[in-house]
Amino acid sequence: MKTLRIGSGAGYSGDRMEPAVELADKGELDFLVFECLAERTIALAQQARLADSEAGFDPLLGERMCRVLPFVARGREAGQRRLRIISNMGAANPLSAAREVRRIAAELGVHGLKIAALTGDDVLAQLNAEHLLDNGLTVAALGNRLISANAYLGAEGIVEALKADADVVITGRVADPSLFLAPQLFTFGWAQDDWMRLGRGTLIGHLLECAGQITGGYFADPGVKDVADLARLGFPLAEVDSEGRAVISKVAGSGGRIDTATCTEQMIYEVHDPRAYLTPDVTADFSGVSFSVVAPDEVRAQGADGRARPETLKVSVGYLDGWIGEGQISYGGPGALARAQLARDVVLERLKLTGVTCDEVRAELIGVDSLHGSTLGARSGGEPWEVRLRVAARCADKAEAVRVGNEVETLYTNGPYGGGGATKAVRQVVAVASLLLPRDAVNAQVHLEDAS
Repeated sequence: MKTLRIGSGAGYSGDRMEPAVELADKGELDFLVFECLAERTIALAQQARLADSEAGFDPLLGERMCRVLPFVARGREAGQRRLRIISNMGAANPLSAAREVRRIAAELGVHGLKIAALTGDDVLAQLNAEHLLDNGLTVAALGNRLISANAYLGAEGIVEALKADADVVITGRVADPSLFLAPQLFTFGWAQDDWMRLGRGTLIGHLLECAGQITGGYFADPGVKDVADLARLGFPLAEVDSEGRAVISKVAGSGGRIDTATCTEQMIYEVHDPRAYLTPDVTADFSGVSFSVVAPDEVRAQGADGRARPETLKVSVGYLDGWIGEGQISYGGPGALARAQLARDVVLERLKLTGVTCDEVRAELIGVDSLHGSTLGARSGGEPWEVRLRVAARCADKAEAVRVGNEVETLYTNGPYGGGGATKAVRQVVAVASLLLPRDAVNAQVHLEDAS
């Protein structure tokens, strides 16, 4: 039976490079997928594109392509297994990203590649004032704070690019598992309404989409869930057959672990209802999934199903939502906790005395109450030897946010003794909300860039 090998080269924008190179070199892959786009990431990318029409794609696109395109060329030139790349690193500007890949290919001396850009996810122009977001606001209420609106495309556009013989497919906002479902649809010729197989293919995509999470990253818990050689964590690959059954593994000798526990944890990640995991391609049903060990670090995944896809597409809307001002300072040695508590009281009182206007304030003692609050934090007992105070406030006005960090910094000479390592920062808040659009309001398009 024909099989397909798909590797996961990244689980987020800033992910490690080496595991992807290892997969490209030793994974005997047909496809290497880089999933690098979060909801907030694309809103920030849209901001960058507003400042520079050629910007707005993933900042690590160039480095990733420099590292893996030689392996694409190697397969073509030596008549070996053909490696193709799929990625959503196009973010807010897939066309510019595709041009950058073409430039890099020429620079590397990699000739004859076909590079495709998938557009159509940017639906800002399709929104109207009455559209209601999931946070209760309307598009009209956002006014000029609105910066982006990107629909989650499915696998179809990527399949069209692969049918056009693209070696590299660069997309904007595409649903994470769809990036991995597309090569399965293309290779096995599954019908767009073969819901069972689309559900199975979506499970595989969901298992791979976070890269190192399924190989032991974000799983390790020393003494409870031990993971070997975490610093050399390998990223996963799946060998899939035409029925949508798969074996999840990693390159032999790489760090980490793959077993039924790592696969189960990844399967339930971000899944609200395992019987109805909504994607642009299918309503996947993971309730009957089972995992079984085939060999060390090899797990068979099967039992997923699917039903008809939703009639609407999710749209991620990014908008400006004020500023956060922050200051931090550390106290150490005997009495560190009492001094940090006094410092916190001083800053909060100063914000009131000086009339800093803010919508929300958070003042926490890192290592004491920042994660679990004062009640649970007190259960640990004992006196901490070091404490770091962090005060942050959300403000509508940037100038007000600046004053927050300034007040923390003045503790150097106006607060309890022994404070050190003070920092301050101000950042603009890019908030994200969602709405639904009818599927026919979104039109995906494939653009081809031929490398010289």
